[in-house]
Amino acid sequence: MTARKHYASGEPCWADLQTRDVAAAKTFYGEVFGWTFKDLPTPDSRSYAQAFLKDQLVAVIAPQNPQQEAAGTHGQWNIYLSATDTEEIAEDAVHAGGKLQFGPEAVADTGVLAFIEPPGGGTTGIWQAGTHTGSHLFNEPGALAWAELLTPEPQAAVAFFQQLFRHEVTEYPQDDGGSYSTLMVNGDEVAGVVPADEGDDAGWQIYFGVADLRKAVEAAVAAGGELLVDPEDKPETGSLATIQDPQGGILSLIQV
Repeated sequence: MTARKHYASGEPCWADLQTRDVAAAKTFYGEVFGWTFKDLPTPDSRSYAQAFLKDQLVAVIAPQNPQQEAAGTHGQWNIYLSATDTEEIAEDAVHAGGKLQFGPEAVADTGVLAFIEPPGGGTTGIWQAGTHTGSHLFNEPGALAWAELLTPEPQAAVAFFQQLFRHEVTEYPQDDGGSYSTLMVNGDEVAGVVPADEGDDAGWQIYFGVADLRKAVEAAVAAGGELLVDPEDKPETGSLATIQDPQGGILSLIQV
């Protein structure tokens, strides 16, 4: 198990969950991934939880903001792309046809945060590392392993991220006539962009690794979660499944 200490610009580096019940989410994900937690205070006198796997920081579970709570929003996993200059990315996002939803804002000395939206939608976190570089583990059981944007405008989204991060792109034709695009950094595939089903909103699908997919799915269901997509063996990508936690957060699992 090798710790990650650096992420290149344009790589997914971090994921966190916003949920209405942090304590319940800790119980659920502790059962699925074997995470342990450290509780820390939020500025509004609530608390959030850092999630650890064998003393390595892999995620955060945070309370929803008041607007999300008032709207009855389901739990949501967020993905963050690493950046060397969040302010520059935020400015470029608007010029590239996207939207700036939040920030840039310094989070104490841990880093600088912004949320942007590519054409077609799909909230995307941008993270300029300070003392917090991102997940200490990647593509390991219990850690972030992959992310893909489902969008009604895949070509526009790919062009958007290329303009911001200079991603190279590989296209994989699909049986339905569409294409699965992968964004690449230094020759490595780091994220996917795929056409959303007709009528679906854009959003990121986030994958966490597991050592045994079927055992992880059983643990999720036993802990009160729902199986949305049955375990499926894909030779090119590995065994996959999608679950929903009791507060509505959706997460995919991939056997690594």
